[in-house]
Amino acid sequence: MKRRTFQTLTKKILFCAWIASGIYFNTLTGSTKAEDGPIFRQGMWEFNRTVENIGSPGKPQTITTKKCTNPTEDMKKQNEMVSKIGCKTSPLVKNGKTYSFSTECKIQGAIAQSASVITVENDSAYNIKIHSQSDGRGTNETLQARRTGDCTK
Repeated sequence: MKRRTFQTLTKKILFCAWIASGIYFNTLTGSTKAEDGPIFRQGMWEFNRTVENIGSPGKPQTITTKKCTNPTEDMKKQNEMVSKIGCKTSPLVKNGKTYSFSTECKIQGAIAQSASVITVENDSAYNIKIHSQSDGRGTNETLQARRTGDCTK
C-alpha cells in the first residue's frame, strides 16, 4: 500500500476510534442516573494527542490543542456523527473509572478495528488509549484531556 494511502486510512481509523470513544461517553452521560457515567465540566480544555505508527520508524506525532468546550456535549455530537458512518461497537466494560470497548468500521473497502480504554480521573480530566489496525498496519494513540480553567469571554 502506498504511504499516502496508508496515512489517509490511518487518519480515518483514528477518526472512527475517536468518534467511537464519544459514543460511549454519550451513552453514559445520557443515562437516567448521573452517577452511571462521567460528566465533564465546561471550560478551557487542553488536549494532548500522541499518535505512533506501529512498525514504522520515526518519532510519534504529537498534537496539542486548547479550546473552550464542554466535552460531554461534544461527545453527544460525536454520537450523532457516528450513526452516519455505520461502525459496530462492542458493549462497554466498566471497571471503576475505566471504560473499555472495541470498534470495527468499513472504510474504503478495508476493515479498521480499534480497542479503546478510557480512564476518567474526575470531571476535569480523562485519558484515552486507542490501538487501531487495518490492512496489517496499526497505530497507538494516547489522548490526555485536562480542564485548565474557565473560558475567557
